[in-house]
Amino acid sequence: MILILLVTGIVLVTARWKVSPFLALLGAALLGTFLYRLPVAESITTVTQAFGNTLGNIGLVIIFGTMIGVILERSGAAISMADAIIKVIGNRFPNLTMTLIGYVVSVPVFCDSGYVILNSLRKAITARAGISALATSTALMTGLFATHTLVPPTPGPLAAAGELGVAEDLGLIIGLGLVVSLVSALAALLFATRLSSKEFAALPAERDDDLEVQDYEELRASYGKLPSAFMAFLPIVLPLLLICLGSVAKLPNAPFGEGVVTDALVFLGTPVVALILGLIAAVFLISGDGRMARFNEDITEAIRVAAPILLITGAGAAFGAVLNASPLTDFLAENIAGMGLGLLVPFLISAALKTAQGSSTVAIVTTAAMIAPMLNSLGLESTEGTVLAVLAVGAGAMVVSHANDSFFWVVSQLSRIPVGTAYRTLTVATAIQGVVAFLVVLGLAAVML
Repeated sequence: MILILLVTGIVLVTARWKVSPFLALLGAALLGTFLYRLPVAESITTVTQAFGNTLGNIGLVIIFGTMIGVILERSGAAISMADAIIKVIGNRFPNLTMTLIGYVVSVPVFCDSGYVILNSLRKAITARAGISALATSTALMTGLFATHTLVPPTPGPLAAAGELGVAEDLGLIIGLGLVVSLVSALAALLFATRLSSKEFAALPAERDDDLEVQDYEELRASYGKLPSAFMAFLPIVLPLLLICLGSVAKLPNAPFGEGVVTDALVFLGTPVVALILGLIAAVFLISGDGRMARFNEDITEAIRVAAPILLITGAGAAFGAVLNASPLTDFLAENIAGMGLGLLVPFLISAALKTAQGSSTVAIVTTAAMIAPMLNSLGLESTEGTVLAVLAVGAGAMVVSHANDSFFWVVSQLSRIPVGTAYRTLTVATAIQGVVAFLVVLGLAAVML
């Protein structure tokens, strides 16, 4: 009952009164210490230690990942990546092209920013192919959304990994997350393809005043000389590859032996080290006069973007620590262990929070904090089980995008989609991809657990 009261309070103050999720989670943590009657001498220590320990474990990873994303966004690297994908796929499959572009770009770049950057490209491809703008909008949105919630170094999955104690297993999360997110994106693509029918060929404008959207060629020109595709992809591929190789090197059968090579791969595959190397690669994307000034501006912007995520992550950890120190853990062990709910619990909690308050990142962090004490009771205490729990949380954080989600408004307004149509299409598409992602996670669980 206390847990329901606290969660309801978090949803209410964040969704209705727009209170900062950081304050809502921290307030719930402090209130929980009194409602669960934790010893007064230990209550504040529990909150502050959990806050500090979590930021110590995952804080630098989130910061460096955000720095890479901001530089890629501002340097035109996202445009270069999109151009490279178009060259491979061509213009024959515009919806698939938009899905894959979104799928790749949203690994380092926030989905909201990614859509703003790529919308003019989407418009150009839509006009060239002569298909429904609704179809390409939905394809791009869901492609961006898939990796945004499931694949590090996006802050949400990173924070969940830290909350659940598997930050050192990012290689496994990345590998499985790429598979789960791809299947979910393709499921949403099938739905988007249906929107190319005559029924949706012409969308009525919601307003007479047209939104000012930059032409794609003008957008490309505004960045000056774009980086090569290799340099654009390098800041993403390098850290992901190093993290995955580091995870493989740590396997019990020592596939790379037990010498210097293994030690080097384990060191370079440490998430902080891998992302620092990715950041160094990203620096070479900044060209022209005033390079150092632009670099400093990008880093300042990245810190501004990362700060609320760090605070929410730390506050979520504090909330989880209070739950873990309360009698709730024993209660759950006695009442949930035999119910066989497993991965359904993190998925449903995350989906409920996402639908209620709108932010996928807040839903992921809050859910991870809540289920951390439940992992043993849910039968997810193993490394594989915890990694799958991270993915189940990410899948839930896609269900569903609607009026309280800023991403919903970015897509619908830039794409000139009437609100009623957006509910019937964009919202349904995110529900489909979230449910499909969870079904894939269940399939992986059947093999791995």
